[in-house]
Amino acid sequence: MRVLLVEDDDPVAEALVPALARHGLAVRRLPSAAGALELVGEVDVVLLDLRLPDVDGVVLCRRMREVSGDVAIIMVTALGEVHDKVVGLQAGADDYVVKPYDVDELVARIHAVHRRRTGANPVAELDGARVDFDRREVTVDGVPVLLSRKEFQVLALIFNARGAVCERETILDQVWQHAGAAENRSLDVHIANLRTKLGRSGLIETVRGVGYRLSGQPRFAG
Repeated sequence: MRVLLVEDDDPVAEALVPALARHGLAVRRLPSAAGALELVGEVDVVLLDLRLPDVDGVVLCRRMREVSGDVAIIMVTALGEVHDKVVGLQAGADDYVVKPYDVDELVARIHAVHRRRTGANPVAELDGARVDFDRREVTVDGVPVLLSRKEFQVLALIFNARGAVCERETILDQVWQHAGAAENRSLDVHIANLRTKLGRSGLIETVRGVGYRLSGQPRFAG
């Protein structure tokens, strides 16, 4: 699932982005409203802070809803009064989460609002391989495949690219939060392990010098 995080607080964003990636979500972060309207049509869920440096979050939410009626919007803010929640929901938000929050609960809310918006289950399939993002389970031809946490994160990011190239830098940033020589080697090992465990050597293709992509377009179950 593709998530846009609009959050001006760097420490909050630096902690949240890798936490969401560990749950198999592909996250892009913006520190302000600039560029958000251009990206809203390219993502599934928006996590929107209300206190932004350039535009009021409620105003931005209304504009996002005008641009895309399909995207799910969750306001994530320290403003926890009932009035604030009512205003946020009336502006077009699907949900309202007050800081501080539990990451697991936030992830559950992300999946819930996405399901309500699309009627889709967070499951993708290609060539007999099935990835359940909610349950963090992988099967091949109905047989469970046991993956490590990082192996699942890597596979989830590649599946969520939907056949497009998932760049090495993206995987390294979201799974390892670093792009040193050791992490680069570790990524290569994880890709090799995935190909072996899935029994589908051609499922994950290497795009030399760029990253990885699926051999075809995955089907997301609805």
